[in-house]
Amino acid sequence: MRVLILGGGTIGRSIAQVLKGEFDIVIVEQDDIRAKSLSESGFHVIHGDFSYTASLLKAGINKTDLVIITTMDISKIKRTIQTIKNNNPEVPILVLLPDDITAEELASQIKEEFENEVKIDYAISPREAIIKAIVEMVEDIGKRKNAVLLAKKLSEVKQKTDSLLIVMHDNPDPDAMASAAALQVIAQNMGLKATIVYGGEITHHENRAFVNLLGLDMRKVSPGSYEIKRYSAIALVDCQPNGNLSILDDEDLKKIEILVDHHQLLQNLEERLPKNAFFDIRPEVNATSSIMVEYLKHLNIEVNELLGTSLFYGIYIDTKKFSKLNHTDLEALAFLAGKVDYDILEKIESPDISTETAEVLARAILNRKMYKNIVISNVGFITNRDAIPESADFLLRLEGVNTVLVFGIVDDRIEISARTRDVRVNVGKVLKEAFGDIGSGGGHPQSGRARIPLGIFKLAKDKDSLLKLVEEAITEKFLEALNAKES
Repeated sequence: MRVLILGGGTIGRSIAQVLKGEFDIVIVEQDDIRAKSLSESGFHVIHGDFSYTASLLKAGINKTDLVIITTMDISKIKRTIQTIKNNNPEVPILVLLPDDITAEELASQIKEEFENEVKIDYAISPREAIIKAIVEMVEDIGKRKNAVLLAKKLSEVKQKTDSLLIVMHDNPDPDAMASAAALQVIAQNMGLKATIVYGGEITHHENRAFVNLLGLDMRKVSPGSYEIKRYSAIALVDCQPNGNLSILDDEDLKKIEILVDHHQLLQNLEERLPKNAFFDIRPEVNATSSIMVEYLKHLNIEVNELLGTSLFYGIYIDTKKFSKLNHTDLEALAFLAGKVDYDILEKIESPDISTETAEVLARAILNRKMYKNIVISNVGFITNRDAIPESADFLLRLEGVNTVLVFGIVDDRIEISARTRDVRVNVGKVLKEAFGDIGSGGGHPQSGRARIPLGIFKLAKDKDSLLKLVEEAITEKFLEALNAKES
C-alpha cells in the first residue's frame, strides 16, 4: 500500500516513522532543511509544495492508495484537496483539521471556492483525538482497577487460608460455569486452591455437554455439608443469596470474600455480607463471563482453548446468541478471538437429547393451553428441572404464540420458566410480580424463572388434584400479572 504524507513536520514525520516498513511511504516537504533531514533519515522525500500539481505528480499521486494531509493551514488544505482530486479523484484523503472546522464545513468551503464537490474521506481533529484517547485511557484504568482490586482481595485471602470455595447458583448455566472456571484459574495463579460447587442439578442436555466436553471440575454439595463448612473464604459468581442459591446459610454468608455478577444487587444484600468483601456487580454487562475475561486480560493470565471456549459460550448464551452486547461484552469477544474451539462449540449446541427431556417436551406440547397468544403448559411431576426452560423455548416457536409459561413439580417445589417475544412485556418483572410474594421470581425482559415451595401441599396424596390446584393458581396469577384475561 502506497501512502503519501503531505508535510514532514513533527506530526508527518511521526506518522511516517510508525508506518515505515509496513507501507510504501512518500513524504512531500517544502522546507529545505526539513526535507534534507528526512532524506538523511532514510525516508523517500519529494522536495516541493504539495499544493502544486507538479509536486504531487512527482510524488506519484496517480498510483497512491492514501493521502495524509498534516498541515493545519486551512487555505492550503483546501488548495491541496482540490489539486489531489484533479489528479486522482478516487484516492482517499485523511485530513488533520483545526478545532474550529468540521469535515462537512471544509467540503462546503471547497465547493464554494472551486465550484467542485469533494468528499472528505477521513478527518481527525487533534483536540477530539486527544479527548478520545484520554477517555479510553480512563476507561482502561477503571477496568484495570477492578482486576487489581480482585487480585488484592485474593492476596488477602491467601494470607488467611490456602483455599477458596467458588459457589454458583443451584442450577448453573454456561455463563455461571465459565465464570467459575475463570475465577478458579485466577485464584490458582495467586497460589490458592479453588473448588467449584453448586447445590442443584445440571440437567439441561446442552449444559451437561458443556461440562463434559470442556472437562469442567465442579461438585454438587448439600446445605450445611462439610464441603462448605471447611472453607473460611467463599466467592460467588453469577449469583447472589436468593431463591436460586440455597446451599449457604447466614454463617456461610459471613465468609463471602468475593461477589461478581451481572445482575442488579439485591436489596439489603450488602447488609448481610462482610463490609470488606470485593463486589463487582454490573447490570449493564450482559454476561458475567465478559467481566471475567476483563480480569484475565488485565492480569495477563494466559487463556487456553478450553477456558476460552467456555467463556465464549457463556457470553453467547447470556447475550441471547449475541443479540444484545455492550462494549464490555464486545471487548471480551475480541480478546477471545483465536482462543475458541469451534468444533467443541458445535458439539455443545447439538448434543443428544435425553429420553426424559423428550418426554417432558411431549407433555408440554400435549398439555398446552392457549389464552389468546399466551401458552401455559403443565408438565406435571418431573426430576429434570432443565427440561422446563427447554420446553418453554420450544413452545415459543409455535405459530401465533408470543408468550409462554411452563411449570412442573420437582421434589418439594414448583419450578416455572417463561419466555416472550412481545416487546411490550418484561417477563422477568411479570414473574416477580406474580410469584415473588409466595416464592421467588425474576429474570430478563425476554426470559425468566420462578420457584414456589409446595409447603404443606407436598403431603397431598392425590397428585392429580394437587396438579389441578397448582395449575389454576399459577394460571390466574400469571395472567393477572400480564393484564391478560382468559378467553
